[in-house]
Amino acid sequence: MTEQPDDAAIAYANHLFDVAREGETAELAAAVDAGVPVDLTNAKGDTLLILAAYHQHATTVRALLERGADVERLNDRGQNALVCAVFKQDPEIVTMLLDAGADPDAGTPSARATAQYFNLPEMASLIAEHRPS
Repeated sequence: MTEQPDDAAIAYANHLFDVAREGETAELAAAVDAGVPVDLTNAKGDTLLILAAYHQHATTVRALLERGADVERLNDRGQNALVCAVFKQDPEIVTMLLDAGADPDAGTPSARATAQYFNLPEMASLIAEHRPS
Protein backbone atom coordinates (compact mmCIF):
# COMPACT_ATOMS: atom_id res chain seq x y z
CA MET A 1 0.00 0.00 0.00
CA THR A 2 1.28 3.45 -0.92
CA GLU A 3 1.29 5.98 1.86
CA GLN A 4 -0.81 9.05 1.06
CA PRO A 5 0.63 12.49 1.80
CA ASP A 6 -0.94 14.30 4.71
CA ASP A 7 -2.65 17.68 4.50
CA ALA A 8 0.46 19.53 5.65
CA ALA A 9 2.60 17.93 2.93
CA ILE A 10 0.01 18.78 0.28
CA ALA A 11 -0.20 22.37 1.52
CA TYR A 12 3.61 22.66 1.44
CA ALA A 13 3.75 21.28 -2.11
CA ASN A 14 1.07 23.75 -3.22
CA HIS A 15 3.08 26.53 -1.58
CA LEU A 16 6.15 25.47 -3.57
CA PHE A 17 4.17 25.59 -6.82
CA ASP A 18 3.19 29.16 -5.91
CA VAL A 19 6.83 29.93 -5.11
CA ALA A 20 7.81 28.71 -8.60
CA ARG A 21 5.06 30.85 -10.19
CA GLU A 22 6.24 33.90 -8.25
CA GLY A 23 9.93 33.38 -8.95
CA GLU A 24 11.02 33.09 -5.33
CA THR A 25 14.27 31.46 -6.34
CA ALA A 26 16.05 31.37 -2.98
CA GLU A 27 13.15 29.66 -1.20
CA LEU A 28 12.60 27.16 -3.98
CA ALA A 29 16.30 26.33 -4.32
CA ALA A 30 16.57 25.84 -0.55
CA ALA A 31 13.60 23.47 -0.60
CA VAL A 32 15.10 21.39 -3.42
CA ASP A 33 18.48 21.42 -1.71
CA ALA A 34 16.76 20.14 1.45
CA GLY A 35 15.25 17.19 -0.39
CA VAL A 36 12.12 18.30 -2.24
CA PRO A 37 12.14 16.55 -5.63
CA VAL A 38 13.29 18.98 -8.31
CA ASP A 39 10.67 17.50 -10.63
CA LEU A 40 7.80 17.82 -8.15
CA THR A 41 4.59 17.72 -10.18
CA ASN A 42 1.17 19.19 -9.43
CA ALA A 43 -2.24 17.68 -10.23
CA LYS A 44 -2.06 19.02 -13.81
CA GLY A 45 1.37 17.52 -14.41
CA ASP A 46 3.14 20.88 -14.23
CA THR A 47 6.63 20.74 -12.76
CA LEU A 48 8.33 23.54 -10.88
CA LEU A 49 10.38 24.17 -14.04
CA ILE A 50 7.29 24.41 -16.25
CA LEU A 51 5.69 26.91 -13.87
CA ALA A 52 8.83 29.02 -13.57
CA ALA A 53 9.29 29.06 -17.36
CA TYR A 54 5.66 29.93 -18.04
CA HIS A 55 5.79 32.82 -15.55
CA GLN A 56 9.10 34.00 -17.01
CA HIS A 57 11.38 33.69 -14.00
CA ALA A 58 14.77 33.15 -15.61
CA THR A 59 16.70 33.04 -12.35
CA THR A 60 14.37 30.36 -10.99
CA VAL A 61 14.61 28.37 -14.23
CA ARG A 62 18.41 28.54 -14.02
CA ALA A 63 18.41 27.38 -10.38
CA LEU A 64 16.14 24.43 -11.18
CA LEU A 65 18.27 23.45 -14.18
CA GLU A 66 21.39 23.59 -12.00
CA ARG A 67 19.64 21.15 -9.66
CA GLY A 68 18.86 18.69 -12.44
CA ALA A 69 15.29 19.57 -13.45
CA ASP A 70 14.06 17.41 -16.34
CA VAL A 71 13.66 19.66 -19.40
CA GLU A 72 11.73 16.96 -21.25
CA ARG A 73 9.02 16.42 -18.64
CA LEU A 74 5.56 16.93 -20.14
CA ASN A 75 2.47 18.11 -18.28
CA ASP A 76 -0.98 16.57 -18.77
CA ARG A 77 -1.52 18.77 -21.85
CA GLY A 78 1.66 17.46 -23.49
CA GLN A 79 3.61 20.68 -22.89
CA ASN A 80 7.09 21.10 -21.47
CA ALA A 81 8.96 24.13 -20.14
CA LEU A 82 10.33 24.99 -23.59
CA VAL A 83 6.84 25.18 -25.08
CA CYS A 84 5.87 27.55 -22.25
CA ALA A 85 8.90 29.78 -22.80
CA VAL A 86 8.28 29.91 -26.56
CA PHE A 87 4.60 30.74 -26.03
CA LYS A 88 5.57 33.54 -23.62
CA GLN A 89 8.24 34.69 -26.10
CA ASP A 90 11.07 34.69 -23.58
CA PRO A 91 14.35 34.36 -25.53
CA GLU A 92 16.52 34.09 -22.40
CA ILE A 93 14.59 31.13 -21.00
CA VAL A 94 14.22 29.51 -24.43
CA THR A 95 18.00 29.67 -24.88
CA MET A 96 18.62 28.32 -21.37
CA LEU A 97 16.32 25.37 -21.94
CA LEU A 98 17.79 24.60 -25.36
CA ASP A 99 21.29 24.79 -23.88
CA ALA A 100 20.14 22.32 -21.20
CA GLY A 101 19.11 19.85 -23.90
CA ALA A 102 15.40 20.54 -24.36
CA ASP A 103 14.12 19.00 -27.58
CA PRO A 104 12.22 21.60 -29.65
CA ASP A 105 10.22 18.79 -31.26
CA ALA A 106 9.04 17.15 -28.02
CA GLY A 107 5.49 17.50 -26.81
CA THR A 108 2.14 18.17 -28.40
CA PRO A 109 2.33 20.80 -29.59
CA SER A 110 6.09 21.02 -29.68
CA ALA A 111 7.99 24.26 -29.13
CA ARG A 112 8.73 24.42 -32.85
CA ALA A 113 5.04 23.91 -33.71
CA THR A 114 4.03 26.51 -31.11
CA ALA A 115 6.32 29.11 -32.69
CA GLN A 116 4.86 28.35 -36.11
CA TYR A 117 1.22 28.23 -35.02
CA PHE A 118 1.36 31.53 -33.12
CA ASN A 119 3.54 33.16 -35.80
CA LEU A 120 6.47 33.87 -33.48
CA PRO A 121 9.38 34.41 -35.89
CA GLU A 122 11.92 35.34 -33.19
CA MET A 123 11.18 32.12 -31.32
CA ALA A 124 11.25 30.07 -34.52
CA SER A 125 14.65 31.57 -35.39
CA LEU A 126 16.04 30.87 -31.92
CA ILE A 127 15.03 27.24 -32.25
CA ALA A 128 16.25 26.88 -35.83
CA GLU A 129 19.59 28.55 -35.20
CA HIS A 130 20.37 26.97 -31.82
CA ARG A 131 23.53 24.94 -31.63
CA PRO A 132 24.02 22.87 -28.49
CA SER A 133 26.77 24.27 -26.29
